[in-house]
Amino acid sequence: MMDLKTDTSIDAMHAAGQVVGRALTAVRKAAGVGVSLLELDEVARDVLREAGASSPFLGYRPSFAPTPFPGVICASVNDAIVHGIPTRHRLCDGDLVSVDCGAELDGWVGDSAISFVVGRPRQADQRLIETAERALAAGIEAARVGNRVGDIAHAVGRVCRTAGYGIPAGFGGHGVGRRMHEEPDVPNEGRPGRGVPLRHGMVLAIEPMLIGSGKDAYYEADDGWTLRTSDGSRAAHAEHTVAVTDDGPRILTAREAS
Repeated sequence: MMDLKTDTSIDAMHAAGQVVGRALTAVRKAAGVGVSLLELDEVARDVLREAGASSPFLGYRPSFAPTPFPGVICASVNDAIVHGIPTRHRLCDGDLVSVDCGAELDGWVGDSAISFVVGRPRQADQRLIETAERALAAGIEAARVGNRVGDIAHAVGRVCRTAGYGIPAGFGGHGVGRRMHEEPDVPNEGRPGRGVPLRHGMVLAIEPMLIGSGKDAYYEADDGWTLRTSDGSRAAHAEHTVAVTDDGPRILTAREAS
């Protein structure tokens, strides 16, 4: 059942989203050559702790997962698309890193993700990340009262496909609220004018996931969590939590410019 949020609830979700934004900003600032993914996870834990927030990621165990998730961030490097587990792996010059983070504050959840390059970036990686951000912006622009979920999916997918990138089928955005995953699903590709009508009070996580080679194939790594590109090509991920309102889309997880 889909839950429409009141304006007061959306304000409360914005507070949770700002915690997520601060955590991602801090993680990106801390990321560098030689820094481990576990160290980045600790940076995010500190931000959540200082804000009095908890992590909806930590201990999360959906039906497909062999174990509860052990971190407060998903840290996916190079050919990892999403759901990477924070480990002792130390970042190298040129690594493409995608970090997904959530926060629960006063019973409300925010969810967001960024991708960036550590050290000297490859031109191809920069283009991949920039396209993920453009796809996210297009999806957000389509998140308007009177449109449908399919309009968001179409907007995201058109940017990705036009740029020549792959899209992992079966993974995309979702509703957000008291829980991290609520109805409806928000695919990263679809037909305009189809799907659930968008109404004031819907809150959605819109999250493009792009595969650099243009192929869609991926596989689940041995850890039971990480999704990796089948051909070893790099991937990027971008995400915001967005409220659909009569005044237009409202980004609840906006970050300060870094």
